[in-house]
Amino acid sequence: MTNTTTTTKAPRRARGEYAKTRKRREAILDAALEVFAEGGYRSGSLREVAQRVGISEAGLLHHFPNKVALLEAVLSRRDDRSREMVPLDSDDPHAALRGVVALAAYNATVPGVVELYCTLSAEATAPDHPAHAYFTRRYETTRAAFLKSFSTLGSQGRLRPGVTPRRAAIVLIALWDGLQVQWLLDRDIVDIADALHECIDALADVDWAEPGDPSDAVAGSDEDAG
Repeated sequence: MTNTTTTTKAPRRARGEYAKTRKRREAILDAALEVFAEGGYRSGSLREVAQRVGISEAGLLHHFPNKVALLEAVLSRRDDRSREMVPLDSDDPHAALRGVVALAAYNATVPGVVELYCTLSAEATAPDHPAHAYFTRRYETTRAAFLKSFSTLGSQGRLRPGVTPRRAAIVLIALWDGLQVQWLLDRDIVDIADALHECIDALADVDWAEPGDPSDAVAGSDEDAG
């Protein structure tokens, strides 16, 4: 008699289940962003986040093991979206600074994200805050990226008289943060994107036209004609 052994394979998770899981995670992150933006990280609870999604707290913990992990995921998601608009790693300083203005314009459509950033960055000045290391690192990397952009502009002779790359980097970050707070208090008092555009123009001569922009051709033909 021949013995046959039957191996039972674990059923593969259906593609629909993955999509459902991804959708649920995104819903949790959106709810967490709202909760943390409204009351800060310390006051916001996992229970409140779960209630907004319509699941139990245990169900939320299935996706994110603890509150710190949830916060990290929210911040990571925000940074991923920001990097798509601001190519800070680019060797083209003009593209990077155009991205700053584009991101500021986009942020005006998602005030909850701006609220979260402002609330958490203030809370995170406390060394024991879970996001303290994140914001310390984020400011360091952002300063370094802006310093690189303005240094390149300086090497091109495009910085305004008396402006240094380091000062320009610090001023741009400080202005951006300050404008966001004022805007959250009164949405009609300032257009952050326009204000940043003006600030950058005061610091350096930046090419605001996107590569291939028809206005480049027009400007070029006008110069040739002159």
